[in-house]
Amino acid sequence: MLLITRKGGETVRIAESSLVAGKVVPAAPARRRGPAATYAELAGVTARAWRPVESERLGEWELRAAGGFTRRANSVLPLGDPGLPLDEALAAVRRWYGERGLPAYVQTATGAEGTQELLCAELERRGWVREVTAELWIGALAPVADRAEGSGVVLSRTADEAWLARYQRKGVSEVALKVLGSGPSVWFATVPGAAGEAPAAIGRCVVDGRWASFAAVEVDPARRRQGLATDVMAALARQALAEGASAACLQVETDNAGARALYAGSGFAAHHAYHHYREPATEPPTSA
Repeated sequence: MLLITRKGGETVRIAESSLVAGKVVPAAPARRRGPAATYAELAGVTARAWRPVESERLGEWELRAAGGFTRRANSVLPLGDPGLPLDEALAAVRRWYGERGLPAYVQTATGAEGTQELLCAELERRGWVREVTAELWIGALAPVADRAEGSGVVLSRTADEAWLARYQRKGVSEVALKVLGSGPSVWFATVPGAAGEAPAAIGRCVVDGRWASFAAVEVDPARRRQGLATDVMAALARQALAEGASAACLQVETDNAGARALYAGSGFAAHHAYHHYREPATEPPTSA
């Protein structure tokens, strides 16, 4: 006997002798199921969605600086070989950031194929301090668009004064505005607040090929649990779908229970963890 599972999930038995022909049924279209992705692909997508104002190559590593605005824009992205022994590469990294008056950070990832567990261990052995750990979550884009109407959400290509009034990082500089506006196709979402008040909710999305990268989804504390974050993401997701995207990614802190619940409810799941290592307080001793 053969067991056949129908589209609706029902399993039926048929005699093997009655089978004339068969074929493998393809999986559901990619826009409705979780996307497959490599770490290298996601690292490139997230890096392009949050560009520094200055960068330089060290072999296959990228040194990034943006006046200290966020660790992501002011850290090394160590994909591949730096072209030097590790100690020499790290010394060059420290010099480069020191010349800019910035602490040296290295962004690494763990938990997926091709991530940098070995580099993390080597950094820790040399006294580099892990300051931040977060996770990169991915999911299909269409379910995000389907979760809410997204009504009342205004989309814009720029972060205006109203949007910045709700953004958690206060005193945003010209350098920060350049980082916020960087990426292949950038969109800002705003749910207006009461007259004379900051917006009730905001969000940011960067469309890059098949990927939509979400960030800065923030809601007025007095308006939480009203579905505003879902509305913001739905409106941004529909715009990304219109531009041909099918997959979504976002970064979330490991201790942000509210955000994790929201994203899990939208079909996202963790792909890998990422970390920022800060240089030791003193130069490591050199060998004789």
